[in-house]
Amino acid sequence: MNSISKQGILHHVELYVDDLRVCKEFWDWLLPLMGYDVYQVWDQGISYRLHDTDIVLVQTEQRFRKIPYHRCHSGLNHLAFHADSIEFIDDLTLQLRQRGIPILYADRHPFAGGEGYYAVFFEDPQRMKVEVVYSAEKT
Repeated sequence: MNSISKQGILHHVELYVDDLRVCKEFWDWLLPLMGYDVYQVWDQGISYRLHDTDIVLVQTEQRFRKIPYHRCHSGLNHLAFHADSIEFIDDLTLQLRQRGIPILYADRHPFAGGEGYYAVFFEDPQRMKVEVVYSAEKT
């Protein structure tokens, strides 16, 4: 029997959010496009799962909301997701625009990440940067 090791694969990312309802609406739309399903739901949070990786949103307690999130502070800057095709990026970009979600680095879109790096960059309701990328790297 040939088993593949899970060592090093990301298990989960837990994001504390100021407004769970607003963030849930955004991620409920985006994550299923990339294959995630709702995994767990509770009063103060929700988790989404794709294979062995979970993305978890948790409502931040009021007492910890004094300093708002900013991706340029110490801590998490952005989440980057793989896309299977350029067409997926193009379709996602169209959907983002239809939803009124601004494209970051629009003047360089879809090559803001450099040559051979076809991506769309945008923000979630917390203003955390999200990137979806198709990279034609040879493995």
